[in-house]
Amino acid sequence: MADAEVATRKSDLPVRLASAVIMLAVAIAALVIGGRVFETFVVLVALAAFVEFILLVVKATPNIAYRLAAIIAGALYFGAAAGVLAGAGDFLIVLIVGVTIFTDTFAYFTGRAIGGPKIAPAISPSKTWAGLLGGMIGAALWVVLWVVAIDGGIVGPRFDLGLPLMAENLGLAALLGAGLAVLAQAGDFFESWLKRRAGVKDSSRLIPGHGGVFDRIDGMLPVAIAVGALASLLAN
Repeated sequence: MADAEVATRKSDLPVRLASAVIMLAVAIAALVIGGRVFETFVVLVALAAFVEFILLVVKATPNIAYRLAAIIAGALYFGAAAGVLAGAGDFLIVLIVGVTIFTDTFAYFTGRAIGGPKIAPAISPSKTWAGLLGGMIGAALWVVLWVVAIDGGIVGPRFDLGLPLMAENLGLAALLGAGLAVLAQAGDFFESWLKRRAGVKDSSRLIPGHGGVFDRIDGMLPVAIAVGALASLLAN
């Protein structure tokens, strides 16, 4: 990384931290209040990200047919994820958000520490196979800890899953987390590919120091859809 870019990132750090604190506070407040407030929050976030997606698509291709097809597919993609998050209970919401955060965090630090071969340097030069493995381990750890916290009685009976805390169930929870981490990274790669096609660094400049809303939730979208589909399958 060039010295000028490093200096710029350091100078932006206070802004990035302030933005992150505000985003986290708003999200937690909406989740705690719940009900229509949380549903409205989810819809607004999804709409903002979808608008950014449309702008990226317009920049990425001049072909009208491709644009329309991408916008329709995007509406289904963002709509499905928003529908899951707005209709999910606290357990699934925390699961989805936790998987996304643990994947990103573990992938970042593992990739930085180990380095090694890149997954797709033409799309996302910073993503390595080591980082992906770290993200999978982080997400697996999160899902196991969340299941233990629930059925171990740590967070209260209203979250009870009724799963015996045995090696088989915890192993399945770890596999679920690892698989969701792959989806989270795929969502990240998808947005990176689209931004490269559009010739931009961020989906927008809406969030100071962080780019756009789509930049912040790109990995959460496929995770939410997959968790919603799995929950629906298990409920039937």
